[in-house]
Amino acid sequence: MVFILKISTAKIHKTNQRLMPLYKTITINSNTKLLIWNIEESFDVLSKNIPLTEHCQARVDRMKSDLHRRGFMSVRHLLSFVGYTDFDLRYDQNGKPHLTDGTYISISHSYTFSAIIISDYPVGIDIEKQRPKIFNIAHKFTTLQEYSTLANRDAIMRKLTIIWGAKEAVYKCFARPGISFLEHIFVEDFRLNDTQTSATVGIAATSETYDIYFQEFQGFTLVYAITL
Repeated sequence: MVFILKISTAKIHKTNQRLMPLYKTITINSNTKLLIWNIEESFDVLSKNIPLTEHCQARVDRMKSDLHRRGFMSVRHLLSFVGYTDFDLRYDQNGKPHLTDGTYISISHSYTFSAIIISDYPVGIDIEKQRPKIFNIAHKFTTLQEYSTLANRDAIMRKLTIIWGAKEAVYKCFARPGISFLEHIFVEDFRLNDTQTSATVGIAATSETYDIYFQEFQGFTLVYAITL
């Protein structure tokens, strides 16, 4: 499968008489697009003229973190760039998002960035802030000894963040309960200066392989998975 990446940055979206930057758009192919939002606006600005379903309004009302509330609303702005509203989005019993027209969607947000990917086939996305905290959970999804040859702790942190993001993205694609990041999802080794690898998930005699793409910017890691 061949993918053509067309990347544009610093696009401007005028909403509510205020300029709002769309950080980046990646056109992966004719059927798959990824959008990233840099969350700079207040919750009130992001909420203006953005209607929510009763379910999603209740969700955002329960959120105690202002950053989470802003991330939630920024995703609704990303939806508008690809022709959807909150009323086109539904969540299944596992919390996985779906678009009502059958288009596949995956959503992620972390601190000051949010992202969505939409496609005609299953996709998954994860965006993560690069933080030393990942060392505290590394044992839950990989073996630290695998990275003993890396140059320094910062390089290990970056690689762990990519692996975590890859497994999150695959988990969102595969979307079945009972998946262990450590035991069921395997990421092919890669170098930090690469931009892609692959990952396989296998459980109960079922196996799927995905193309994994990743990039780093402003102390964040973006990873997305596409069905092979």
